[in-house]
Amino acid sequence: MVGMREIVAGEFGGPEVLVLREGVEPIAGPGQVVVDVEVVDTLFVETRIRRGAARDWFPVVPPYVPGGGVAGRVASVGAGVDPAWRGRSVVTTAVVGGAYAERVAAEARGLVPVPSGLTVREAGALAYDGTTAMALYGPMRPRPGEWTLITAAAGGMGVLLVQLARAAGSPVIAAARGERKLALLRELGADLVVDYTLPGWADAVREATGGTGAHVVWDGAGGERGATAFALTADGGRFSGHGAPGGGFAAADPAEAERRGIALRGIEDLQLPPEERASRLAEALDAAAAGTMRPVIGATFPLAEAAAAHAAIEAREVTGKTLLVPSGGQPVSPSRAI
Repeated sequence: MVGMREIVAGEFGGPEVLVLREGVEPIAGPGQVVVDVEVVDTLFVETRIRRGAARDWFPVVPPYVPGGGVAGRVASVGAGVDPAWRGRSVVTTAVVGGAYAERVAAEARGLVPVPSGLTVREAGALAYDGTTAMALYGPMRPRPGEWTLITAAAGGMGVLLVQLARAAGSPVIAAARGERKLALLRELGADLVVDYTLPGWADAVREATGGTGAHVVWDGAGGERGATAFALTADGGRFSGHGAPGGGFAAADPAEAERRGIALRGIEDLQLPPEERASRLAEALDAAAAGTMRPVIGATFPLAEAAAAHAAIEAREVTGKTLLVPSGGQPVSPSRAI
């Protein structure tokens, strides 16, 4: 049966390999539901997967439908699933077979209802970044008065971590590129914003923290900036190197970390089982509904323009979260980051 549209990466390569095609209507198997998709979450890592640059972590083989996170309304349920789910607005990262589509099958155990006080778009923007932010925040939560440094702070997850740290009573140093992004981070309450593409940003962090460095460091940048962020971690502090857009995860020397009493965490600590992913997502949605944090949606693209969305993400054109909206969306040409 044919009748819904999806995006397929026919081969590894640039954004142009993402093409729109007619797909087969999903059917809810046992323990599954079908979701009419209103919002598709997008991630930087999906652009790396598309280029074939993340095969160690994501062994996909073209042709494939990208993505794994959506928000929308449950259209049908399979055997063994409570029929009360039918018609409910939900968000999930338990999609079966790819998320860049108008309708998807998903495992019922991964469904999280959209709480009152949140729109479906806001919930969709938290599908992955909200889940990961809560997984990072729980074991590394800053204590009141402890300095927190966040790199890639103007991205979809970075903006959430800024808000969570501020709510915990932590002074926040937010590192990003370009005045447009720094202005957003000031609006979110960061105590100091630094452009980490300019020389001297590490000196500004040391000066702000009285030379000790930050007690909590969430590094979403990786590469050389991530290595600098590790060096800026205070003795006895906590460091997470979970981002790699700068050319790989931050090189944090375990021997040096042990000598300085720094607790290390990495991307492997974010490989959560399905049940924990759902519980962390529920925590994120509840925090957003309560006003503790809110996603920043920088751009939406129609599903058919997935290639343009990927190009904007790779060019660092979007501040905050980029979403695909199967029902149309608002074509966006974000101004290029300075």
